[in-house]
Amino acid sequence: MMDSLFNQHRQQEIASESPLADRMRPRSLDEFIGQDQIIGHGRLLRRAIQADQLSSVIFYGPPGTGKTTLARIIANTTSAHFIALNAVLSGVKEIRAAIETAQEKRTKHKQRTILFIDEVHRFNKSQQDALLPWVENGTVVLIGATTENPYFEVNKALVSRSRIFQLKQLNDLDLHRVVEQTLTDPQRGYGKLAVQVEPEAIAHLVDVANGDARSLLNALELAVETTPPDESGVIQITLAVAEESIQQRAVLYDKEGDVHFDTISAFIKSLRGSDPDAALYWLAKMVYAGEEPRFIFRRMLILASEDVGLADPNAVGVINACAEAFDRVGMPEGRYHLAQATLYLATAPKSNSVMGFFDALAAVEREREADVPTHLKDANRDKKGFGHGAGYLYPHAYRDHWVAQQYLPASLQGQVFYQPSQQGFEGEIGTQVAQQREATLAALVEGVGVAPAEILTYGSTDRAYDRWMQRTLGQVGEQLAQQRERLFTLAQPQRHHLVLDINAGSGLLTQEALRRVPEGGVYAITRTLEDTNALQEQFSALPELIRPIVLSATLSELPTVLATHAPDVLFDRIIGRNALIHEPDKVATVKNLAKLLLPSGVLLLAETVPRHTQRLYRLLDPTKLNADLYERLVAAEEAIYASDSDPMVNWDADDLRLVIEAAGLAVEVTAEGYSTQMYITPALIQRWFAPTTKDRLTYVQHLARLLTAAEVRTVQDLFTSSLLHQTVTWSSTIAYVLATLLR
Repeated sequence: MMDSLFNQHRQQEIASESPLADRMRPRSLDEFIGQDQIIGHGRLLRRAIQADQLSSVIFYGPPGTGKTTLARIIANTTSAHFIALNAVLSGVKEIRAAIETAQEKRTKHKQRTILFIDEVHRFNKSQQDALLPWVENGTVVLIGATTENPYFEVNKALVSRSRIFQLKQLNDLDLHRVVEQTLTDPQRGYGKLAVQVEPEAIAHLVDVANGDARSLLNALELAVETTPPDESGVIQITLAVAEESIQQRAVLYDKEGDVHFDTISAFIKSLRGSDPDAALYWLAKMVYAGEEPRFIFRRMLILASEDVGLADPNAVGVINACAEAFDRVGMPEGRYHLAQATLYLATAPKSNSVMGFFDALAAVEREREADVPTHLKDANRDKKGFGHGAGYLYPHAYRDHWVAQQYLPASLQGQVFYQPSQQGFEGEIGTQVAQQREATLAALVEGVGVAPAEILTYGSTDRAYDRWMQRTLGQVGEQLAQQRERLFTLAQPQRHHLVLDINAGSGLLTQEALRRVPEGGVYAITRTLEDTNALQEQFSALPELIRPIVLSATLSELPTVLATHAPDVLFDRIIGRNALIHEPDKVATVKNLAKLLLPSGVLLLAETVPRHTQRLYRLLDPTKLNADLYERLVAAEEAIYASDSDPMVNWDADDLRLVIEAAGLAVEVTAEGYSTQMYITPALIQRWFAPTTKDRLTYVQHLARLLTAAEVRTVQDLFTSSLLHQTVTWSSTIAYVLATLLR
C-alpha cells in the first residue's frame, strides 16, 4: 500500500517537474488545438477515435504539430491495450516483447493492442520487416509518427497497410490559443501565477515559432521562468524578453525529404510562371539551407528546354554558361551566377512546344503497325525490287530548299505534334511552320508528293474508323464522365474535406468523392428510400468507417435530417448534378444549402438547362408532315419550356444565376453546350409517348393541347418509322455553378 502511494506521489512529482511543453499536452480531442482538417467534427480520424475503431495509421508532419499528442489521446480513450516505443531507443528485441504482450492480450483477454512507434522512420528495414506480419494479421494496430515522408522512409508494405494522415504546421490563431490555454491553466500551466505578456511579445513568439507549438511553449517557459516578478508580484513578459527567449526562426529543410522536393518544385513553378521575385525567394531558401547548387543548375537546364524551348533558343546556352562559371568560381561568389540564371529563365518567353515529342511517342504506341512510307525508305538496297525511295522529292532542288510532300505514315497523315507558341523567337517560326503544313495538306489532297503504293501491296484495317464506330454508342456515358470531371475540377477537394452529394442517385459523384477525400467524409442524399437502399447496397462492401453516410431527404427536408443524423457537421464542398431541377422554390433551397457550408465552403452544381435542351421535333424531317401539323407540333413542344407554372423547365443559365444571387451567395455560372450520339430504342419512343405519369404532364399530354389524337398517332408513327434503331445527334446545355458565401 505504501509502495503504491509512494509511486503515485513520485509520478505527480515527475509530472510537475516535466517541461511545460510536455505538461501542456492535450489529454482529449476537445483540448487538442489545430489540425481541424483531420480531427474536426465529422472527419474520419475523429470518428474512428471516438468509436474506438482505429486501424493502422501513420501520422506525418513537421515537429510540434501534435503527432505524439494524438497518439496519447488515443491511449487515453481506447479500450485496447496501448504500448509505446521510440524507434531511436528500441530495436527488434523490444518489438518482439511488444508482440508477445499483444498475443497474450489477444488470446487470454480478447483485447486489441495498439502499438505506438514514435519516429518510426528511424527503424531500419529489418526492424520494419519484423513488424509487418503482426500488423498484417491484426495482432497489433500500428500508430506510427514521423517527420519524414512515409512513402520514402517507411517500408512500402507497412505504408500500404496503414492510412496516412498529414499534420500541418499550426497557424497563428492556433498558436495564440496555445498561449492563452497555457497562461490560464492552473494545474499544468501558469494559471496560478500572475503572468502578463504584452501583445507584441505574444506576436513575436508566435511568429518565430513558425507553426511549432513545442518551440512556442519552450520559449514561453524560458521567458516566464527566467523573469523575476515586479514589486506587485507580476511577471511581466515584454517584447525584449520574448526576443531573448526565441531569437531565430529555424528553416525546415531536409535535402532528402519532402521539404527539399516541395521547395525545388516551388522554384521551378515560379520560373515557369515568369515570377522573378518568387523564384529568387525559393532560390534563397535553398541556398540558405545548404542545397547543392549543381542540383539547382541541373533543374534549370531541364527547364530551359522544357518550358522555354524555342521561344528563346539561347536559354540552354546561358544556363549552361552560368553553371560552368559557377564551377570555376565556387561559393560564395557563385551565388551571382545562380541568381543570373534564375532571373534569365524567370523573364524569358515561355514555350513548351517540345512536349510534342511525347505526343509522337503516344502515337508510336497506338500505331505500332505504321510502316515507313515508300518514298522515304532507303533506296540503296531495295529500289529495284520493291521501289523503295521512288517518288522522293529532294528539298534542296526546290526554291527555299523546301517542297510539299508527306513525311508521316499513311495512317497519320495530317497529324500535328509540334504546335509552335507565339512567344519570342518561336512566334516568328510559327507562321513558317503553319504555311508549310497548309501547303503539304493541299498537296495531299491533290495527290502531289504522296507516296506511291508498294510494289508488293497489302491490305490493312482503318483503325481510326473502327475506334470512331466503337465510340458512337458510348458517348452518353462519356458526357456524364465529363460533367463529373468538370465538377471536381472546379471543386478541387482536399483529402480531408467533408463532401455532401445532394442528388446522389446512381452514386456517380459519390464514388468520385470517396476517392478524392479519403481522410474526410462523404454524405450522400437521395430523394427516395428506394434510392437510399440501392446506394447503401452499392457501398456495403466497404469498411463501415469509409462508407458514405446515405440519407433520404428532399432538399427542403435536408437541414432537419442532417441536424438529426450529423449535428454540428458543416461541409467543405456541396456538389450535385441536376439537383435544383426538381425544386419549385429554388431560392429557398439554395439558402438552406448555404447554411450547411463552412465559411470557406463551395457549392458546385451541374444543371441541365431546360430551355436549351434537345427538341424532339428537330429530329424529324419536316417534309414528312403536313406543314400546318408540323408548325403546331413545334408550337406545342416549345410551349413546354415557356410555361410560367412549371419551374422544372422554364429557366436558363441567367435565371439560375439570379436565383443563387437572390439566396445571398457569390456565384459564377458557365453554360456549355454538348452534343452526343443517342441510339433510339423502342423503350425510348414509348417513354416519350407514355399516356400519363404520376405528377407531371407527359409529352403526349402537352401535344394534345394543339394536336388531335389522330395527329398525335401520326407524329408517333413518324418517330417510329424514321428514328427507331437509328443513332441521332442529341444536343444539351449544362450550366456549371460555383457559389461561395459572401465575405
